[in-house]
Amino acid sequence: MTERGPMLPTERTRTLALASAFVRGGVAAGLGLGAMAVLVTVLWISSPHPDSGPGGALRAAAGLWLLAHGAGLVRPDTLSGAPAPVGVVPLLLVAGPVWLAHRAARDAAEPEEGRPRPSQAGAFCAVTAGYLLVAAGAAAHARGGPLRVVPETLAFPVALVVAGAAAAGVWTAAGRPFGPLPSWSPLVLQEAVARTLVRDRAEAACRAAAVGVMVLLGGGALLVAVALGRNAEVAQDSFLALAGDWPGRFAVLLLAVSLVPNAALWGAAYGLGPGFALGTGATATPLGLAGDPAVPLFPLLAAVPAEGPGTPLNGAVLAVPVVAALAVARCTVRRAAPADAPRASAWSPRETALVTALAALGCGAVTALLTAAAGGPLGTGALSAFGPVWWLAGPAALAWTAVIGVPAALLLRLWRLREPGWAWRRDVPETTGEEAAPADGTAPAGRAVPAGRNAPAGRTAPVERAVPAGRTAPVEREPKPEAGREPGPGPEDEATAPAGVRRWWAPWRRRGRTPGDGSAAGSPAASAAAEGAATGGTAPEGGMPGDGAGLEPYDFLPTDPWHENDAREARWASLKQRSGGLMADFPARLPTALHGDRTDGTDHTDRTGDTDRTDRADRADRADHVDRTDHADRADRADRSGGPGATP
Repeated sequence: MTERGPMLPTERTRTLALASAFVRGGVAAGLGLGAMAVLVTVLWISSPHPDSGPGGALRAAAGLWLLAHGAGLVRPDTLSGAPAPVGVVPLLLVAGPVWLAHRAARDAAEPEEGRPRPSQAGAFCAVTAGYLLVAAGAAAHARGGPLRVVPETLAFPVALVVAGAAAAGVWTAAGRPFGPLPSWSPLVLQEAVARTLVRDRAEAACRAAAVGVMVLLGGGALLVAVALGRNAEVAQDSFLALAGDWPGRFAVLLLAVSLVPNAALWGAAYGLGPGFALGTGATATPLGLAGDPAVPLFPLLAAVPAEGPGTPLNGAVLAVPVVAALAVARCTVRRAAPADAPRASAWSPRETALVTALAALGCGAVTALLTAAAGGPLGTGALSAFGPVWWLAGPAALAWTAVIGVPAALLLRLWRLREPGWAWRRDVPETTGEEAAPADGTAPAGRAVPAGRNAPAGRTAPVERAVPAGRTAPVEREPKPEAGREPGPGPEDEATAPAGVRRWWAPWRRRGRTPGDGSAAGSPAASAAAEGAATGGTAPEGGMPGDGAGLEPYDFLPTDPWHENDAREARWASLKQRSGGLMADFPARLPTALHGDRTDGTDHTDRTGDTDRTDRADRADRADHVDRTDHADRADRADRSGGPGATP
C-alpha cells in the first residue's frame, strides 16, 4: 500500500494554481516568440547578403512578433533619414499569438485531474501577466534592432489583444455560458439577460452577424482574386522586382500570404462603397479612383483599380453587401421560422425584424474593428493613411445589412409560413390543437377511423401509419386471457363444443346474449356483483357469487356437464329415493346469486327487500326440513325396536 502525502493548506494550493497559470502564460508567449525567431533566423541564414549579424535577426524577430499583436513599429534607417512608422499588421500572423494565449488560459482554468484549479479571475490575471511579461522583455530586446517598438502601443493594442484572448479561453473552459451581468450594470438589463428567451434571440443575432461578416470577407477575397487574375502580369513583375534570389522571393511570398486577410478586408470595404485610401491624396471606390495614389511596389497592390471613373463592371461589386444582407436574413429566419417546427412556434414579425437589426448592428461593429486593424500607415507624408477607413466601412456594413436584411427577413418568414400546398416545406401538424373531424363522423383525408366507431366532433381519428417500403406490416396480436380463467366459447365454437357446453349455452342464446361477453345487464355475474356489493359478502378466488368487486361475467359458471341442471336434478332424485322421501324436491330455479334474470326482465338482486324475504324463506324451509327429518329418524328407530310409537 502507498501512503498519502500530507494535505496542503488551501492558501498554498491556490498559490500553486496561480503560479501554474502564470507559467502557462509565459510559456505561450515564449512559443510564439520562438517560432518567429526560428523563421527569421532561417531566412537570415539563407540570405546571400545579410545586413546584420544574428543579434539583428533576433531583434527583428522580436519586433515582428510584437507587430503580430498590433504593436506599432518604427524603421529608423530610411533613405530620407527620418524614422518611418510601420502600422499595417499582417492579420494572418495574429492568429498564432491569439490562439496560444487562448489555449493557455483555457488549460489554466481547466487543469488536469489531481492538480489545483484556480478561480476564473485568478487564471485570467495570471495568464495575462505571464504573457505580457514576456512581451515587455521582447520589446526591450528589440529596442536597438531594425524594427523598434513604439512603447505606447504595448498598452493598446498589445495588452488588449492578450487580455481578450485570455478572457475567451477562460470563458471556453467554463462552457461558454451567458452568465449574469456585473452588479453595476442596470437592473433592467440584468433581468433581460437572465431570461432564456432573450438569450436565444441574442445567440441568433450573434450567429447571423458572424455569417454576414464571413460573407463580406469571402466576397472581398473573391474581388481581389478576380482583380489579380486580370492584372497577373503586373503582379508577376512586381514580385520578381522585389527580390532577385530565391530566399528573398520566399520572404516576399510569406509576407504576401500573411497579408491575404488584409486584402480581403480591403475588397470588402471596396464592395461596401467607402473603398480604401491609397495615401492621403487618393481613394478607390466603385465610382472610380480619384486623386494621385501613392502605391508602393508589391504584388497584392496590383489588384488596385485603374485611375479614372468606374465602369459597370466596377459597380457589380455592390453585389457583395447585398449577398451578405441576404445571408443575415436567411440565418435569422432559419431560427425564427424553422422548417421542421409548427407555425405556432414561429417568431412574430416584430421579433424577427428586431433580431435581424441586431445582427446588422453586430456585423457593422465587427467590420469596423477588422478594417481598422487591416490598415495603417506605411510611412510618412502621403503613406501615412493607407487602407480602408474603419469609421466609414462599419456604418456602411450596418446600413446595407439593415436596409436589405430586415425586409428580406420578413418576406422570407412569410414565405416559410405560407399555406401548405404552395410551400416546399413539408407541413408540420400543430401541437396546440387538433384538426376537427367532418360533421358526418368520417375521418379526414389520409386518416382512418376504427371499425364500428365514428370520430367525435372536435377530435381526429387515430392515424394509420404507413409501412415503409421493404417492410411488412406488424401483425396484431390477440389479447392474452387472464391467468386463472378460461375464455368462454364464442358463437363460432358452438358447433364444436361438447354436448354439456351446448346445453349450458342454449338458455343464453335464446335470451339473445353470448356467455362470457359481459354485455347483458342482467347476467348472473352482474347479479352476483350487485348482491355482493349490497350484502358485503366475499367469495373465494375464482369469481364465486357475492364477491362484489372485480367479478368478471360468467367466471364462476362451470362448463363441466357434471354441474348442469339435468345432472344435478338426477342426482337429487337418487338421493331423495334413498332417503325414503324425506328430502325436498329439486329446486325449480337456481339460487339467488345464480339466477340473475326474472321473467319481467328486471334484476331482483337490485331490490334489498326481495333478497331479505328470499333469505328468510330459505331459512324457514331449511328449519322445516330439519324438523321433518328429525321426526322421521325417531319414527324409524321406533319401528326397528318394536317399542311404543312403532308405525303399524
